[in-house]
Amino acid sequence: MGKKLFTKDFTLVVLGQIISLFGNATIRFALPLYLLNQTGSAALYGMVTACAFIPAILLSPVGGILADRVNKKNIMVVLDFFTAAVILAVSLLLGKVDLVLLQTSALMLLYGIAGAYQPSVQASIPMLASQENYMAANSIINTISSFASLVGPVLGGIVYSAYGLRPVLWVCIVCFFLSAVMEIFIKMPFEKPEPSGNLWDTIKADFGESVRFIRQEKPVIGKALLVVCGINLFLSAMIIVGMPYLVTEVLDLEAHEANRLFGYAQGALAAGGLTGGICAGVFAGKLSIKKTGNLLVACAAPVFPIGLSLLFFESGMVNYLVLTGCSFLVMVCSTVFSVQMMSFIQTETPQNLLGKVIAVILTICMCAQPLGNAFYGVMFGACKGFEYVVVLFAGVVTLGIVVCARKIFENL
Repeated sequence: MGKKLFTKDFTLVVLGQIISLFGNATIRFALPLYLLNQTGSAALYGMVTACAFIPAILLSPVGGILADRVNKKNIMVVLDFFTAAVILAVSLLLGKVDLVLLQTSALMLLYGIAGAYQPSVQASIPMLASQENYMAANSIINTISSFASLVGPVLGGIVYSAYGLRPVLWVCIVCFFLSAVMEIFIKMPFEKPEPSGNLWDTIKADFGESVRFIRQEKPVIGKALLVVCGINLFLSAMIIVGMPYLVTEVLDLEAHEANRLFGYAQGALAAGGLTGGICAGVFAGKLSIKKTGNLLVACAAPVFPIGLSLLFFESGMVNYLVLTGCSFLVMVCSTVFSVQMMSFIQTETPQNLLGKVIAVILTICMCAQPLGNAFYGVMFGACKGFEYVVVLFAGVVTLGIVVCARKIFENL
């Protein structure tokens, strides 16, 4: 009989994730939307969100190294307290300093913290769950993330539309503070490794060891990561930049309703992630990693109805419903894919390398995101009145990538 999944410590991790991820989803929704509302510029929005990803890329490897050398519980506690402090500073400085500078700095800090935080969460799963429960545990964590991302933007959109940005910030401060307090009581096994020289030598050695493992011992993972980078560059970035811009600035919607509708659209994305996480858990025994390429084809397909709707229909509500529904389908498929890949990596990677390898993987996957955000910010700004061209371009390129790459996943 296998070890039960919901032990006290795993349950505390789950509850802490529910609270902190709700705050994370809400703040990532509210800050960029406030900037877009104040400026109306897709190019500026794309550049600011692109800059936000840079610290996440840089700090994710550091987070992975820390996850293997420091108690993972302590990392989560400290970073949640620090996140609450950053949001408090934003609340106090709002209206007193330049908006673009404040938003860019705050988002860079928040994304950087998340980049350092996530490897600890992922690397803690094998310490709190037995191997036969890896898929279920990952499914639960992804489901929580999606549920928080569903509730956060919807409630954040309602509060933001009614009361403005500051009350949203206060709610997020409380969320991160409560999460940190709850995580203090987690008991997580930890054996401090022997020191291996100064900090810089340690970083180089650990990072090099992770890259060597991916390139030489598991090269198929490296090939799969390049495919994911292409998807992030051409599909994920289009949705991240395109959805708020289309809903709040392009579609023929009532101005006072646009922000709330965008919150619902973000909620639909999260609902897709929630559905995908549940499906991955329910059908864990039936999903084959070799057929994962089919999921990516299914991710690209719903992009085409969005572009065709923008081309042929003038109704803002029709376009909004098509955009929201198709984005939901994209998230269902991409979440199932993410759960499968993470479970495969956790199974194939030695415990002493897991945090570092996950950090390298997250770093590589994120590298394409800022380039994509900046690219689509410029593209949407340059193609005013012809936004469907940008959407169809994203669909064609993404479909080409995943069709050509299906053999990679068949070898996993």
